[in-house]
Amino acid sequence: MAKWLSQEWLDQSTRLAAGQPVRPGATARLQYVITGGPDGDVSYYWVVEDGQLLENRLGVLEEADVTLTETWDDARRIQAGELDANAAFLQGKVAVAGDVAKLMSLLPITMSPEFKEFQDRVLEITEF
Repeated sequence: MAKWLSQEWLDQSTRLAAGQPVRPGATARLQYVITGGPDGDVSYYWVVEDGQLLENRLGVLEEADVTLTETWDDARRIQAGELDANAAFLQGKVAVAGDVAKLMSLLPITMSPEFKEFQDRVLEITEF
């Protein structure tokens, strides 16, 4: 088990993402900002190219295409499968800044059964 939002957790998540289908055009540089956690705010980023998670690190990504900001509680609920990410966005629980078209290019990934399986496997290794 890896502590949620630790670099160890991000590294294990990246390994679990291996083998996801190639999805041409599903490319974005995503910055995540999780606010109000027990240890303070956490920033991490994903670099996704053609559906492949190439980089997943703590810190700030210079020139991110999109920044997603959410509270620690909402992010934890999304990760645990208790809150649908799309519903959270529509309810204003996830603030999005930047190139929304880039974010939309990832929908084929997030709506796929392979991504759901990936999320389930990440949840299995996550310690909240």
